[in-house]
Amino acid sequence: MYHPYFRGKQFELLTIRDTAALLSQSGFTPIIEPVREALKGLGRALNAICEAKGRAIVIVNPDYGDHADGGAQISALLEDEFLEQDGISAGILLKKGMSVDAALKLWEDHSNHDPKFVHAGFSDAKALADRLPALETTSHIFIETHCGKLYRKHFKGSTRILIRDGFKKRRNADHPPVEQFSDLHVTFEEEDMDGFGDFLIVGDEYVEGGGPAYAVAIHATYIDPEHEEVMFIYHFVSEIRDTPTDPAGKFMQALDQLMATLASGTSNLLDGQAMGEFRALHAQRHFPGLGHVKKLSMKHHIETLADFFS
Repeated sequence: MYHPYFRGKQFELLTIRDTAALLSQSGFTPIIEPVREALKGLGRALNAICEAKGRAIVIVNPDYGDHADGGAQISALLEDEFLEQDGISAGILLKKGMSVDAALKLWEDHSNHDPKFVHAGFSDAKALADRLPALETTSHIFIETHCGKLYRKHFKGSTRILIRDGFKKRRNADHPPVEQFSDLHVTFEEEDMDGFGDFLIVGDEYVEGGGPAYAVAIHATYIDPEHEEVMFIYHFVSEIRDTPTDPAGKFMQALDQLMATLASGTSNLLDGQAMGEFRALHAQRHFPGLGHVKKLSMKHHIETLADFFS
């Protein structure tokens, strides 16, 4: 059903480890595109998924990061450590300029790992569909910005997942207080899809490293029952926005806003484990670092969708 797409940075992998049991219980399948050369963190995340008897898809030919020129190390990790794990699948990223022959070669090379196609710029949909040995037994994940309905129709009859980026990338200081995130969790069946996904509160745009934070933002999604269960996102942004110093102070300003909104009783925010951790940070007046803050927001997003489908 739900396929959250992670790029495999440290705190994204930690999010997967922290939520492995919930992901499994909810029938959610994370997609992981490894972007760091070291794969120990990925291995630990996949082990957590396996221990929870869950499922995950690992991109073996990433488009970004340290493995963009070749994913041999990723393939070796799957072969050496996860060959006997039915829940771990290889994801074949179908990129712009890739040939049908190259796509099918990757498919064959990873046939022992229940491969899935992830469509992200590939152009020859009809030829690929015509040449697949058994279309109805394949799974196809479509990044919506690259795959219109005409493209997706060639794979009708197979398992189809639609990934939509609900996070609007902009400077933290430019975020509005709240905006719509997505309705795909309630409309994916209307799109004739078998499941859906998103890029959580990070977005599809890949950035290797951020500069100093002139403004600190905490992002928190919620589902609004008064607006046909559409998902919205709060952006709690620090008042200080004109200096790169004092990220801890800026975090506290944003956290104060989050706590006030949560206490209002009308926020529609799920008060789950992630919010409990934000409460603890607020009580301690502790700044854990921006990566940890992002991890809590991602965890809250997963908890919110798990609660919706429970």
